[in-house]
Amino acid sequence: MNITITDAAQEYLASLLEKQGVEGMAVRIFIQQPGTPYAETCLAYCRPDEVNETDEILNLPKLKVYIEKNSVNFLDEAFVDYATEKMGGQLTIKAPNAKMPKVTEDSPIEDQINYVLYSEINPGLAAHGGEVSLVEVIDGEVAVLKFGGGCQGCSAVDLTLKEGVEKTLIEKVAGLTAVKDSTDHTVTDNAFM
Repeated sequence: MNITITDAAQEYLASLLEKQGVEGMAVRIFIQQPGTPYAETCLAYCRPDEVNETDEILNLPKLKVYIEKNSVNFLDEAFVDYATEKMGGQLTIKAPNAKMPKVTEDSPIEDQINYVLYSEINPGLAAHGGEVSLVEVIDGEVAVLKFGGGCQGCSAVDLTLKEGVEKTLIEKVAGLTAVKDSTDHTVTDNAFM
């Protein structure tokens, strides 16, 4: 588990825990909506009766941190720091893999596809108010996608799918042979024209 909590952050969090007056009070770190564009990194108090047996435990010199099992991969390379400022202080949490965990060739094909969609393809489609998401993978080699926003009903969606999305995914994801579109493009309410 590669999570860094600086000494300054540990001291600050330990002082907050002490003020709670609860024996065995710890910190919980987790990601809400992990692996999505809406992912948020969260820190919360964790009472002894709130500990889950599946939690990962990070025993630090000044405090104990429980990490929600489903958040572990998304918290790889997370960094927590506390900086004193004129008006008090600022706790900073950076989790670069919260929206998408770091993937390797050994990662499940769904994770590899989602990583390419969210890191490379969707930023380009967002300029036209569009997005694409993975629905399923058939037989481990065909990605079924759903277009939304400005892409749904867009007259150029076939070109975007074949020349952009499919070409990029097949190039970047080993074993992927084809991409199919499950979107109903007869709905053109928000289409980018």
